[in-house]
Amino acid sequence: MDETASLEQLVQRAKSRFEERYSRPPQWLAAAPGRVNLIGEHTDYNGGFVLPMAIERYCVIAASATAPATAGRFRLASTSVTEPLEFTTADLSPGSTEHWSDYVRGVVAGCLTRGMQLPGLDLLVESSVPLGGGLSSSAALEVATATLLEAVTGQEIPPLEKALLCQQAEHKYAGMPCGIMDQFSSVMGKQDRLMLLDCRSLEVSHIHLDDSAVTVLIVNSNVKHELTGSEYPTRRAQCQEAATLLQVPELRDATMADLSRFASELEPVHVQRARHVISEIERTQKAAAAISQRDWKSVGTLMYASHESLRGDYEVSCDELDLLVELMHEIGYDGGVWGSRMTGGGFGGCTVSLVRTDSVPSIAERVFRQYEDRTGIRPTIFSSRPAQGARVLR
Repeated sequence: MDETASLEQLVQRAKSRFEERYSRPPQWLAAAPGRVNLIGEHTDYNGGFVLPMAIERYCVIAASATAPATAGRFRLASTSVTEPLEFTTADLSPGSTEHWSDYVRGVVAGCLTRGMQLPGLDLLVESSVPLGGGLSSSAALEVATATLLEAVTGQEIPPLEKALLCQQAEHKYAGMPCGIMDQFSSVMGKQDRLMLLDCRSLEVSHIHLDDSAVTVLIVNSNVKHELTGSEYPTRRAQCQEAATLLQVPELRDATMADLSRFASELEPVHVQRARHVISEIERTQKAAAAISQRDWKSVGTLMYASHESLRGDYEVSCDELDLLVELMHEIGYDGGVWGSRMTGGGFGGCTVSLVRTDSVPSIAERVFRQYEDRTGIRPTIFSSRPAQGARVLR
């Protein structure tokens, strides 16, 4: 099991490293969590339902104002990236520079558009959210930035507006047409609650996941195939095309009966993509109901079905993710596993599993050993309770 630094440990590291770099203590600190999606994959940009939770992995940002003479200048550093970066408010034209600072620049631009008066800032980022693992490290950075700027200016952004501002930053500055799930999870996550999000109405229902006998286990395959950047926009476009051919505004509005009725007029790829989205929306709603009833076996069955749909119809899994799910399935109910699936955009990253808490050590040891034996890659394994969303720490 991977040792997860507590939020308090991350904050202390951020304070210390900020002072080392800038020779003074930070004035403000803010944190935002990553997220894992228990079920409901690639449904958010189709107007459907998702069931994520914020995780106990955080992005912490420390900051202090610069001298008045440097108003509009931002110095940005990260403990996981060697080279710091500077930008000014004159450098905020939309468009990706393919640098991680795009997420910060986009949020700064969005806050300025809201009329927030920002001083020049020295910033340092300390994060325990895995990069490229499908656990929303980018959304955590965006939301932590927005939350920090609220503290700096004393101007609160309503939670819904903050999530949308951060989503637009990713669209316009990072060039990724993501759905709303990641930012919503980071802003609105609650301790010991899953978040059932209707991605059309943006209505949130919190589902209790506070049974100490149940643990969410996350396994990072530690692979990321290069297909991801191009395949995500392609899947999104295919879904839009399928909705048009099915004569509905979004795939959220389509049914399996519609798909059967129009099947002869659709390309096979459109049938596959639509079948995944329609069935995944139904699975997500059923899973939320089953969790409310603590029917863990039914939840697990739905998770396995979700993975099969993502592997076969949506074609976003990969051999390593399939292997991790297969290993969990082999351990089975008797060994403490109720269900498992890939999570995130796909082509690598993580799986999420629902397991018995008392079986976590034995499950982790077996999966670690067998995955490494068969791939030559060491996975990263950690557990998480549903965590609280973004907050100002100072």
